Amino acid sequence: MSIADQIKEHAEVIGADGVHVGTVDGVEGDRIKLTKKDSGQGRHEGHHHFIPLSLVAEVEGDKVRLSANADVAVTFEEEQGGSAA
Repeated sequence: MSIADQIKEHAEVIGADGVHVGTVDGVEGDRIKLTKKDSGQGRHEGHHHFIPLSLVAEVEGDKVRLSANADVAVTFEEEQGGSAA
């Protein structure tokens, strides 16, 4: 089973440091789509962000742990439409 197959909708995405990054809305291609409620503020608010599957270290039930700390992981986020966050 691939990593993508193990990731469940509504699972919490956390950095290697245990800090909340977002909540899974789904997996699209090679990216995790985060829910809109975790989209941030200002111009980032109200649309989906995506995290590359390549950052996933492991899936533990309803938690997706990334290989990078949360503050680093968010620099890899892409906004809906493909632009970097």
